[in-house]
Amino acid sequence: MLLLAFAFAVMADPVSSVAYAVEAALRALNGDLGLLVATMTLVVAIIALVVVNYQQLVARYPKGGGAAAATGEAFGEGWAFIPIGALIVDFVLTIAISVSAGASAVIAYVPGLAPWRLPLALGLLLLVGGITWFGHLGRLVFAALTLGFIAVAVTVLLYGLTAEPHPVGTITTTPGHQSLVAVALAFPVAMALATGVEAPSSAIAQLGQLDDAGRRRFGQVTLWLTLGIVGTITIGLGWEANRLRVGIPPPESTQIAELARVAAPGPVFAVFQVMTALLLLSAASSSFQAGPGLLKALARHHTGSGRQHGILPTWLGRTNAHHTPFWGVVLFVGASCLVVAAAGAHDQELVLFYAVSVFLSFLAGLLAMAVFSRRDHRSGLLVLNLFGAFVVAFTLVVNLARGLPLVSLAASLAIAGGLYRVWVRAGRPGGIRDVAAEAESDADNQDQSDLGPQPGAISDGGIS
Repeated sequence: MLLLAFAFAVMADPVSSVAYAVEAALRALNGDLGLLVATMTLVVAIIALVVVNYQQLVARYPKGGGAAAATGEAFGEGWAFIPIGALIVDFVLTIAISVSAGASAVIAYVPGLAPWRLPLALGLLLLVGGITWFGHLGRLVFAALTLGFIAVAVTVLLYGLTAEPHPVGTITTTPGHQSLVAVALAFPVAMALATGVEAPSSAIAQLGQLDDAGRRRFGQVTLWLTLGIVGTITIGLGWEANRLRVGIPPPESTQIAELARVAAPGPVFAVFQVMTALLLLSAASSSFQAGPGLLKALARHHTGSGRQHGILPTWLGRTNAHHTPFWGVVLFVGASCLVVAAAGAHDQELVLFYAVSVFLSFLAGLLAMAVFSRRDHRSGLLVLNLFGAFVVAFTLVVNLARGLPLVSLAASLAIAGGLYRVWVRAGRPGGIRDVAAEAESDADNQDQSDLGPQPGAISDGGIS
Protein backbone atom coordinates (compact mmCIF):
# COMPACT_ATOMS: atom_id res chain seq x y z
CA MET A 1 0.00 0.00 0.00
CA LEU A 2 2.84 2.39 0.81
CA LEU A 3 4.47 1.63 -2.54
CA LEU A 4 1.23 2.28 -4.44
CA ALA A 5 0.55 5.49 -2.53
CA PHE A 6 4.08 6.73 -3.12
CA ALA A 7 4.42 5.66 -6.75
CA PHE A 8 1.10 6.95 -8.04
CA ALA A 9 1.37 10.20 -6.10
CA VAL A 10 4.84 10.90 -7.47
CA MET A 11 3.85 10.14 -11.07
CA ALA A 12 0.93 12.62 -11.04
CA ASP A 13 3.03 15.22 -12.89
CA PRO A 14 4.22 13.09 -15.85
CA VAL A 15 0.83 11.36 -16.17
CA SER A 16 -0.96 14.71 -16.26
CA SER A 17 1.42 15.88 -19.00
CA VAL A 18 -0.33 13.68 -21.56
CA ALA A 19 -3.13 16.27 -21.47
CA TYR A 20 -1.03 18.65 -23.56
CA ALA A 21 2.15 16.87 -24.73
CA VAL A 22 0.55 14.81 -27.52
CA GLU A 23 -1.21 17.89 -28.88
CA ALA A 24 2.04 19.86 -28.70
CA ALA A 25 3.74 17.24 -30.88
CA LEU A 26 0.91 17.31 -33.42
CA ARG A 27 1.07 21.11 -33.64
CA ALA A 28 4.82 20.91 -34.23
CA LEU A 29 4.08 18.39 -37.01
CA ASN A 30 1.66 20.87 -38.60
CA GLY A 31 -1.22 18.46 -38.06
CA ASP A 32 0.35 15.42 -39.76
CA LEU A 33 -1.27 12.52 -37.89
CA GLY A 34 0.76 9.99 -39.84
CA LEU A 35 3.94 11.03 -38.00
CA LEU A 36 2.38 11.43 -34.57
CA VAL A 37 2.91 7.87 -33.34
CA ALA A 38 6.54 7.85 -34.49
CA THR A 39 7.14 11.15 -32.71
CA MET A 40 5.56 10.04 -29.43
CA THR A 41 7.38 6.69 -29.60
CA LEU A 42 10.66 8.60 -29.85
CA VAL A 43 9.62 10.74 -26.87
CA VAL A 44 8.89 7.64 -24.79
CA ALA A 45 12.20 6.07 -25.88
CA ILE A 46 14.11 9.12 -24.64
CA ILE A 47 12.21 9.03 -21.35
CA ALA A 48 13.24 5.36 -21.08
CA LEU A 49 16.87 6.39 -21.58
CA VAL A 50 16.54 8.97 -18.79
CA VAL A 51 14.88 6.40 -16.53
CA VAL A 52 17.71 3.89 -17.07
CA ASN A 53 20.24 6.56 -16.08
CA TYR A 54 18.20 7.70 -13.11
CA GLN A 55 18.08 4.11 -11.86
CA GLN A 56 21.80 4.54 -11.28
CA LEU A 57 21.24 7.90 -9.56
CA VAL A 58 18.61 6.46 -7.20
CA ALA A 59 20.94 3.57 -6.36
CA ARG A 60 23.71 6.03 -5.46
CA TYR A 61 21.48 8.37 -3.42
CA PRO A 62 18.87 6.25 -1.63
CA LYS A 63 18.23 9.08 0.84
CA GLY A 64 17.15 11.36 -2.03
CA GLY A 65 18.64 14.48 -3.50
CA GLY A 66 18.38 13.78 -7.22
CA ALA A 67 20.43 15.76 -9.72
CA ALA A 68 21.39 18.40 -7.13
CA ALA A 69 23.09 15.82 -4.91
CA ALA A 70 24.89 14.20 -7.85
CA THR A 71 26.02 17.48 -9.41
CA GLY A 72 27.25 18.84 -6.07
CA GLU A 73 29.30 15.72 -5.37
CA ALA A 74 30.71 15.36 -8.88
CA PHE A 75 31.67 18.95 -9.67
CA GLY A 76 31.68 20.76 -6.33
CA GLU A 77 28.85 22.00 -4.15
CA GLY A 78 28.46 25.32 -5.98
CA TRP A 79 27.42 23.50 -9.16
CA ALA A 80 24.39 22.07 -7.36
CA PHE A 81 22.72 25.45 -7.85
CA ILE A 82 22.25 24.71 -11.56
CA PRO A 83 19.73 21.87 -11.04
CA ILE A 84 18.28 23.76 -8.06
CA GLY A 85 17.66 26.83 -10.22
CA ALA A 86 16.18 24.63 -12.94
CA LEU A 87 13.88 22.97 -10.40
CA ILE A 88 12.55 26.32 -9.17
CA VAL A 89 11.71 27.39 -12.73
CA ASP A 90 10.22 23.96 -13.42
CA PHE A 91 7.93 24.26 -10.37
CA VAL A 92 6.65 27.66 -11.52
CA LEU A 93 6.03 26.39 -15.05
CA THR A 94 4.37 23.21 -13.78
CA ILE A 95 1.91 25.29 -11.77
CA ALA A 96 1.27 27.65 -14.68
CA ILE A 97 0.82 25.01 -17.38
CA SER A 98 -1.23 22.72 -15.13
CA VAL A 99 -3.82 25.35 -14.20
CA SER A 100 -3.90 26.57 -17.82
CA ALA A 101 -4.46 23.02 -19.08
CA GLY A 102 -7.04 22.54 -16.31
CA ALA A 103 -8.88 25.60 -17.60
CA SER A 104 -8.65 24.17 -21.14
CA ALA A 105 -10.20 20.90 -19.93
CA VAL A 106 -13.12 22.80 -18.37
CA ILE A 107 -13.61 24.96 -21.48
CA ALA A 108 -13.53 21.89 -23.75
CA TYR A 109 -16.59 20.62 -21.87
CA VAL A 110 -18.24 24.04 -21.42
CA PRO A 111 -17.18 26.08 -24.50
CA GLY A 112 -19.18 29.07 -23.30
CA LEU A 113 -16.44 29.73 -20.73
CA ALA A 114 -13.83 30.38 -23.46
CA PRO A 115 -13.96 34.20 -23.10
CA TRP A 116 -13.16 33.71 -19.40
CA ARG A 117 -10.10 31.53 -19.95
CA LEU A 118 -7.61 33.78 -18.15
CA PRO A 119 -9.80 34.55 -15.10
CA LEU A 120 -10.70 30.85 -14.88
CA ALA A 121 -7.05 29.76 -14.92
CA LEU A 122 -6.04 32.42 -12.39
CA GLY A 123 -8.96 31.42 -10.19
CA LEU A 124 -7.86 27.77 -10.29
CA LEU A 125 -4.30 28.85 -9.47
CA LEU A 126 -5.44 30.88 -6.45
CA LEU A 127 -7.68 28.01 -5.36
CA VAL A 128 -4.85 25.46 -5.42
CA GLY A 129 -2.45 27.90 -3.78
CA GLY A 130 -5.03 28.69 -1.12
CA ILE A 131 -5.59 25.01 -0.36
CA THR A 132 -1.83 24.55 -0.06
CA TRP A 133 -1.79 27.34 2.53
CA PHE A 134 -3.83 25.09 4.81
CA GLY A 135 -1.57 22.08 4.43
CA HIS A 136 -1.48 19.53 1.65
CA LEU A 137 -3.64 16.49 1.15
CA GLY A 138 -1.08 13.71 1.35
CA ARG A 139 0.10 10.90 -0.89
CA LEU A 140 -3.11 8.88 -0.82
CA VAL A 141 -5.21 11.66 -2.37
CA PHE A 142 -2.73 12.31 -5.17
CA ALA A 143 -2.40 8.58 -5.79
CA ALA A 144 -6.18 8.21 -5.98
CA LEU A 145 -6.47 11.04 -8.53
CA THR A 146 -3.69 9.54 -10.65
CA LEU A 147 -5.26 6.09 -10.56
CA GLY A 148 -8.67 7.58 -11.41
CA PHE A 149 -7.29 9.35 -14.47
CA ILE A 150 -5.42 6.23 -15.62
CA ALA A 151 -8.60 4.16 -15.30
CA VAL A 152 -10.77 6.56 -17.31
CA ALA A 153 -7.99 7.09 -19.91
CA VAL A 154 -7.78 3.33 -20.46
CA THR A 155 -11.58 3.25 -20.74
CA VAL A 156 -11.47 5.89 -23.47
CA LEU A 157 -8.76 3.96 -25.30
CA LEU A 158 -10.81 0.76 -25.15
CA TYR A 159 -13.93 2.51 -26.50
CA GLY A 160 -11.79 3.96 -29.26
CA LEU A 161 -10.86 0.52 -30.53
CA THR A 162 -14.35 0.08 -31.97
CA ALA A 163 -15.36 3.72 -32.56
CA GLU A 164 -15.87 4.98 -36.10
CA PRO A 165 -13.36 7.53 -37.45
CA HIS A 166 -14.70 11.05 -37.26
CA PRO A 167 -12.34 13.74 -38.63
CA VAL A 168 -12.00 16.67 -36.23
CA GLY A 169 -9.79 19.74 -36.36
CA THR A 170 -6.88 20.46 -38.68
CA ILE A 171 -5.32 17.44 -40.39
CA THR A 172 -2.56 17.63 -43.00
CA THR A 173 -0.05 15.42 -44.73
CA THR A 174 2.55 18.18 -45.02
CA PRO A 175 4.60 18.47 -41.81
CA GLY A 176 6.77 21.20 -43.37
CA HIS A 177 9.93 19.06 -43.64
CA GLN A 178 10.95 15.59 -44.71
CA SER A 179 9.58 12.98 -42.33
CA LEU A 180 12.76 12.32 -40.34
CA VAL A 181 13.52 16.02 -39.99
CA ALA A 182 9.92 16.78 -39.01
CA VAL A 183 10.00 14.16 -36.25
CA ALA A 184 13.42 15.36 -35.06
CA LEU A 185 12.12 18.91 -34.78
CA ALA A 186 8.78 17.97 -33.23
CA PHE A 187 9.74 15.54 -30.49
CA PRO A 188 11.59 18.07 -28.27
CA VAL A 189 8.37 20.07 -27.86
CA ALA A 190 6.56 16.97 -26.65
CA MET A 191 9.33 16.25 -24.14
CA ALA A 192 7.16 18.18 -21.69
CA LEU A 193 6.00 14.62 -21.04
CA ALA A 194 9.33 13.97 -19.31
CA THR A 195 8.86 16.55 -16.58
CA GLY A 196 8.33 14.85 -13.25
CA VAL A 197 10.23 11.73 -14.32
CA GLU A 198 13.06 12.82 -12.03
CA ALA A 199 10.73 13.19 -9.03
CA PRO A 200 11.29 9.70 -7.51
CA SER A 201 15.03 10.40 -7.15
CA SER A 202 14.25 13.19 -4.68
CA ALA A 203 10.88 12.06 -3.33
CA ILE A 204 12.32 8.87 -1.81
CA ALA A 205 13.53 11.15 1.00
CA GLN A 206 9.89 11.13 2.14
CA LEU A 207 10.13 7.43 2.94
CA GLY A 208 11.58 7.72 6.42
CA GLN A 209 9.84 4.45 7.33
CA LEU A 210 12.25 2.51 5.13
CA ASP A 211 15.96 1.80 5.16
CA ASP A 212 18.25 2.64 2.25
CA ALA A 213 17.51 -0.60 0.42
CA GLY A 214 13.77 -0.02 0.73
CA ARG A 215 13.96 3.56 -0.51
CA ARG A 216 16.18 2.49 -3.37
CA ARG A 217 13.72 -0.23 -4.36
CA PHE A 218 10.70 2.11 -4.14
CA GLY A 219 12.43 4.76 -6.25
CA GLN A 220 13.47 2.35 -8.96
CA VAL A 221 10.09 0.59 -9.13
CA THR A 222 8.36 3.99 -9.37
CA LEU A 223 10.60 5.03 -12.26
CA TRP A 224 9.69 1.90 -14.24
CA LEU A 225 5.99 2.17 -13.38
CA THR A 226 5.98 5.77 -14.56
CA LEU A 227 7.64 4.81 -17.84
CA GLY A 228 5.24 1.93 -18.45
CA ILE A 229 2.05 3.84 -17.66
CA VAL A 230 2.95 7.16 -19.28
CA GLY A 231 4.40 5.40 -22.32
CA THR A 232 1.37 3.16 -22.84
CA ILE A 233 -1.18 5.97 -22.48
CA THR A 234 0.83 8.36 -24.66
CA ILE A 235 1.42 5.97 -27.56
CA GLY A 236 -2.15 4.69 -27.24
CA LEU A 237 -3.57 8.21 -27.50
CA GLY A 238 -1.33 8.99 -30.48
CA TRP A 239 -2.34 5.81 -32.29
CA GLU A 240 -6.02 6.35 -31.57
CA ALA A 241 -5.89 9.99 -32.66
CA ASN A 242 -4.49 8.82 -35.99
CA ARG A 243 -7.09 6.06 -36.37
CA LEU A 244 -10.05 8.26 -35.46
CA ARG A 245 -8.65 11.27 -37.39
CA VAL A 246 -8.52 13.71 -34.49
CA GLY A 247 -6.24 16.55 -35.52
CA ILE A 248 -5.28 19.94 -34.11
CA PRO A 249 -8.39 20.96 -32.16
CA PRO A 250 -10.43 24.15 -32.49
CA PRO A 251 -9.47 27.03 -30.16
CA GLU A 252 -12.07 26.18 -27.51
CA SER A 253 -10.98 22.57 -27.09
CA THR A 254 -7.99 20.25 -26.72
CA GLN A 255 -6.94 17.25 -28.76
CA ILE A 256 -7.28 14.87 -25.85
CA ALA A 257 -10.82 16.17 -25.19
CA GLU A 258 -11.84 15.79 -28.83
CA LEU A 259 -10.42 12.28 -28.86
CA ALA A 260 -12.49 11.33 -25.80
CA ARG A 261 -15.56 12.98 -27.33
CA VAL A 262 -15.21 10.96 -30.54
CA ALA A 263 -14.19 7.66 -28.93
CA ALA A 264 -16.45 7.35 -25.87
CA PRO A 265 -20.08 7.91 -24.84
CA GLY A 266 -21.09 11.27 -23.36
CA PRO A 267 -20.95 10.24 -19.68
CA VAL A 268 -17.45 8.77 -20.11
CA PHE A 269 -16.33 11.96 -21.85
CA ALA A 270 -17.66 14.02 -18.94
CA VAL A 271 -15.86 11.88 -16.35
CA PHE A 272 -12.70 12.01 -18.45
CA GLN A 273 -12.73 15.83 -18.48
CA VAL A 274 -13.34 15.99 -14.74
CA MET A 275 -10.52 13.57 -13.96
CA THR A 276 -8.18 15.38 -16.36
CA ALA A 277 -8.83 18.71 -14.66
CA LEU A 278 -8.44 17.24 -11.17
CA LEU A 279 -5.18 15.48 -12.03
CA LEU A 280 -3.77 18.66 -13.55
CA LEU A 281 -4.67 20.60 -10.42
CA SER A 282 -3.05 17.92 -8.27
CA ALA A 283 0.15 18.33 -10.33
CA ALA A 284 -0.01 22.06 -9.64
CA SER A 285 -0.58 21.36 -5.95
CA SER A 286 2.45 19.06 -5.88
CA SER A 287 4.65 21.88 -7.18
CA PHE A 288 3.07 24.28 -4.69
CA GLN A 289 4.38 21.95 -2.01
CA ALA A 290 7.78 21.23 -3.52
CA GLY A 291 8.71 24.77 -4.56
CA PRO A 292 8.13 26.55 -1.23
CA GLY A 293 9.60 23.50 0.52
CA LEU A 294 12.81 23.93 -1.47
CA LEU A 295 12.99 27.62 -0.54
CA LYS A 296 12.41 26.68 3.10
CA ALA A 297 15.30 24.19 2.94
CA LEU A 298 17.50 26.97 1.52
CA ALA A 299 16.43 29.47 4.21
CA ARG A 300 18.71 30.10 7.18
CA HIS A 301 17.84 27.85 10.09
CA HIS A 302 19.55 25.92 12.88
CA THR A 303 20.16 22.21 12.62
CA GLY A 304 19.77 19.73 15.46
CA SER A 305 23.45 20.20 16.37
CA GLY A 306 22.94 23.95 16.75
CA ARG A 307 24.82 24.94 13.55
CA GLN A 308 23.25 27.53 11.27
CA HIS A 309 22.34 26.15 7.88
CA GLY A 310 20.98 27.76 4.71
CA ILE A 311 21.56 30.94 2.73
CA LEU A 312 18.20 32.60 2.05
CA PRO A 313 16.38 34.96 4.46
CA THR A 314 14.85 33.26 7.48
CA TRP A 315 11.34 34.48 6.64
CA LEU A 316 11.22 32.06 3.70
CA GLY A 317 11.40 29.23 6.23
CA ARG A 318 8.54 30.43 8.43
CA THR A 319 5.55 28.12 8.55
CA ASN A 320 1.99 28.47 9.73
CA ALA A 321 0.00 26.15 11.98
CA HIS A 322 -0.34 23.71 9.07
CA HIS A 323 3.46 23.58 8.59
CA THR A 324 3.19 25.43 5.27
CA PRO A 325 6.04 27.85 4.39
CA PHE A 326 3.51 30.55 3.59
CA TRP A 327 5.85 33.22 2.17
CA GLY A 328 7.18 30.64 -0.27
CA VAL A 329 3.60 29.90 -1.36
CA VAL A 330 3.01 33.63 -1.87
CA LEU A 331 6.12 33.90 -4.06
CA PHE A 332 5.12 30.93 -6.20
CA VAL A 333 1.54 32.22 -6.52
CA GLY A 334 2.85 35.57 -7.74
CA ALA A 335 5.38 34.13 -10.18
CA SER A 336 2.91 31.59 -11.58
CA CYS A 337 0.19 34.23 -12.01
CA LEU A 338 2.58 36.35 -14.07
CA VAL A 339 3.46 33.39 -16.29
CA VAL A 340 -0.19 32.41 -16.79
CA ALA A 341 -1.14 35.99 -17.63
CA ALA A 342 1.78 36.37 -20.06
CA ALA A 343 0.65 33.23 -21.92
CA GLY A 344 -3.03 34.18 -21.82
CA ALA A 345 -3.63 30.89 -19.96
CA HIS A 346 -2.93 28.93 -23.16
CA ASP A 347 -1.15 25.72 -22.16
CA GLN A 348 0.15 25.15 -25.69
CA GLU A 349 2.01 28.46 -25.52
CA LEU A 350 3.68 27.37 -22.28
CA VAL A 351 4.69 23.92 -23.58
CA LEU A 352 7.43 25.60 -25.64
CA PHE A 353 9.10 26.81 -22.43
CA TYR A 354 8.38 23.78 -20.29
CA ALA A 355 10.89 21.09 -21.17
CA VAL A 356 13.93 23.40 -21.05
CA SER A 357 14.45 23.71 -17.30
CA VAL A 358 13.88 20.05 -16.51
CA PHE A 359 16.25 19.00 -19.30
CA LEU A 360 18.89 21.30 -17.88
CA SER A 361 18.52 19.38 -14.61
CA PHE A 362 18.64 16.05 -16.49
CA LEU A 363 21.84 17.12 -18.25
CA ALA A 364 23.55 18.07 -14.99
CA GLY A 365 22.54 14.79 -13.35
CA LEU A 366 23.65 12.60 -16.27
CA LEU A 367 27.00 14.35 -16.60
CA ALA A 368 27.54 13.86 -12.86
CA MET A 369 26.77 10.15 -13.17
CA ALA A 370 29.25 9.94 -16.06
CA VAL A 371 31.92 11.35 -13.74
CA PHE A 372 31.13 8.69 -11.13
CA SER A 373 31.15 5.90 -13.73
CA ARG A 374 34.56 7.06 -14.94
CA ARG A 375 35.91 7.19 -11.38
CA ASP A 376 34.58 3.70 -10.70
CA HIS A 377 36.02 2.36 -14.00
CA ARG A 378 32.58 1.18 -15.14
CA SER A 379 32.91 1.69 -18.88
CA GLY A 380 29.48 0.30 -19.75
CA LEU A 381 27.71 2.75 -17.46
CA LEU A 382 29.97 5.56 -18.69
CA VAL A 383 28.85 4.95 -22.28
CA LEU A 384 25.21 4.86 -21.15
CA ASN A 385 25.59 8.10 -19.17
CA LEU A 386 27.34 9.93 -22.00
CA PHE A 387 24.82 8.74 -24.59
CA GLY A 388 21.98 9.87 -22.32
CA ALA A 389 23.67 13.24 -21.80
CA PHE A 390 24.12 13.64 -25.58
CA VAL A 391 20.43 12.91 -26.30
CA VAL A 392 19.30 15.24 -23.52
CA ALA A 393 21.66 17.98 -24.76
CA PHE A 394 20.36 17.55 -28.34
CA THR A 395 16.77 17.86 -27.12
CA LEU A 396 17.69 20.96 -25.15
CA VAL A 397 19.48 22.59 -28.09
CA VAL A 398 16.61 21.94 -30.52
CA ASN A 399 14.14 23.47 -28.08
CA LEU A 400 16.39 26.49 -27.49
CA ALA A 401 16.78 26.96 -31.25
CA ARG A 402 13.12 27.98 -31.35
CA GLY A 403 14.15 31.21 -29.65
CA LEU A 404 11.54 31.86 -26.98
CA PRO A 405 12.51 28.87 -24.75
CA LEU A 406 15.78 30.73 -24.09
CA VAL A 407 13.75 32.61 -21.48
CA SER A 408 13.45 29.42 -19.40
CA LEU A 409 17.18 28.76 -19.65
CA ALA A 410 18.02 32.35 -18.76
CA ALA A 411 15.67 32.25 -15.75
CA SER A 412 17.15 28.97 -14.51
CA LEU A 413 20.72 30.21 -14.83
CA ALA A 414 19.86 33.60 -13.31
CA ILE A 415 18.33 31.94 -10.25
CA ALA A 416 21.29 29.56 -10.00
CA GLY A 417 23.73 32.44 -10.28
CA GLY A 418 21.88 34.50 -7.71
CA LEU A 419 21.82 31.63 -5.23
CA TYR A 420 25.50 30.94 -5.85
CA ARG A 421 26.37 34.57 -5.14
CA VAL A 422 24.39 34.54 -1.87
CA TRP A 423 26.07 31.24 -0.95
CA VAL A 424 29.55 32.71 -1.49
CA ARG A 425 28.68 35.76 0.61
CA ALA A 426 27.45 33.45 3.37
CA GLY A 427 30.84 31.74 3.50
CA ARG A 428 30.00 28.73 1.31
CA PRO A 429 28.14 26.71 3.98
CA GLY A 430 27.95 22.97 3.34
CA GLY A 431 24.86 20.90 2.74
CA ILE A 432 23.61 22.73 -0.35
CA ARG A 433 23.60 19.60 -2.48
CA ASP A 434 21.24 17.94 0.03
CA VAL A 435 18.54 20.65 0.08
CA ALA A 436 16.29 18.78 -2.39
CA ALA A 437 16.30 15.74 -0.11
CA GLU A 438 15.77 17.96 2.94
CA ALA A 439 12.77 19.64 1.29
CA GLU A 440 11.17 16.26 0.52
CA SER A 441 11.84 15.03 4.05
CA ASP A 442 10.11 18.13 5.43
CA ALA A 443 7.18 17.47 3.11
CA ASP A 444 6.82 13.99 4.59
CA ASN A 445 6.85 15.40 8.11
CA GLN A 446 4.15 17.88 7.10
CA ASP A 447 2.14 15.12 5.48
CA GLN A 448 2.26 12.96 8.59
CA SER A 449 1.39 15.91 10.82
CA ASP A 450 -1.56 16.91 8.67
CA LEU A 451 -2.95 13.41 8.44
CA GLY A 452 -2.25 12.33 12.01
CA PRO A 453 -1.41 8.75 13.04
CA GLN A 454 -2.44 6.44 10.24
CA PRO A 455 -3.73 2.93 10.89
CA GLY A 456 -1.55 0.38 9.20
CA ALA A 457 1.27 2.84 8.61
CA ILE A 458 4.65 1.23 8.17
CA SER A 459 7.17 2.34 10.78
CA ASP A 460 10.72 1.35 11.57
CA GLY A 461 9.36 -1.17 14.04
CA GLY A 462 6.96 -2.79 11.62
CA ILE A 463 3.20 -2.26 11.32
CA SER A 464 1.69 0.28 13.73
